Amino acid sequence: MEWRKGRRSDNVVDARGEGGGGGGMRFGGGKGLGLGAILLIVGIGWLTGQDPLQILGQLAGQMEQQQQTAPANVGGKAPPANDEQAEFVASILGDTEDTWKALFAQAGKQYRDPKLVLFSGQVNSACGFASSAVGPFYCPGDQRVYLDMTFFREMETRFKAAGDFAQAYVIAHEIGHHVQTLLGVSAKVDAARRNGQRMEGDNGLLVRQELQADCLAGVWAYQAQKRLNWLEPGDVEEALNAANAIGDDRLQQQGQGRVVPDSFTHGTSQQRVRWFKAGFSSGDVNSCDTFAARSL
Repeated sequence: MEWRKGRRSDNVVDARGEGGGGGGMRFGGGKGLGLGAILLIVGIGWLTGQDPLQILGQLAGQMEQQQQTAPANVGGKAPPANDEQAEFVASILGDTEDTWKALFAQAGKQYRDPKLVLFSGQVNSACGFASSAVGPFYCPGDQRVYLDMTFFREMETRFKAAGDFAQAYVIAHEIGHHVQTLLGVSAKVDAARRNGQRMEGDNGLLVRQELQADCLAGVWAYQAQKRLNWLEPGDVEEALNAANAIGDDRLQQQGQGRVVPDSFTHGTSQQRVRWFKAGFSSGDVNSCDTFAARSL
């Protein structure tokens, strides 16, 4: 991937080495756990072997005893000029900005750039405190993407998903969640959660939301390639391999030796590959309506 063709975004915040700006698991606002927080907790549950529902119950009890708090403020600065990995992130982020601004403008809407926060070890966002173990995530509460770049090394070693376009897919997926926030999709899913609708499971709303973000990442990839012609042989396969490597079924089989479809939150490997390809083959946001799809 000739990623240096991309425009560098000024919205990358370097908070590495700051220790997350505070300790303890806090969720700002006092209005219950948001969707981003739920995704983080489910991820922690997978990694630790704990029941995510039990963790959610404990946190809900703690939150009822707390006063309303303001969302955490992450400090940080621009990455150093000689940091090639940060420059890569800024290039991918910059092109997502260009792509989505154009697509939103075509639809008569306005795209707002998110910030992307580079952190190391742990971070405190408006969705709460998280360690790098949960992987990259998007927080709708502050409209920021959080990324510990050691995850890219884990992709290579643990998931066997190497390559710069595989890393670009990960960033584009999180930006897909930002697009969902701006389009009102995330708010609808969160409202459904509060109304008691099914969230987890192989046909649940969380899976549909994640697969839509995969599709939106594919839409970005199509539009970026059309504009910059920066993909090289094997790049698309890198992204598909990454999507395949982080499916719920594959991660559960690796982590606990069995697959539990009722606890799915992101979709199977096959589904993630399918929806990325749907976006990449069409370049059309309308091809990404996973919520209306009868079969995922």
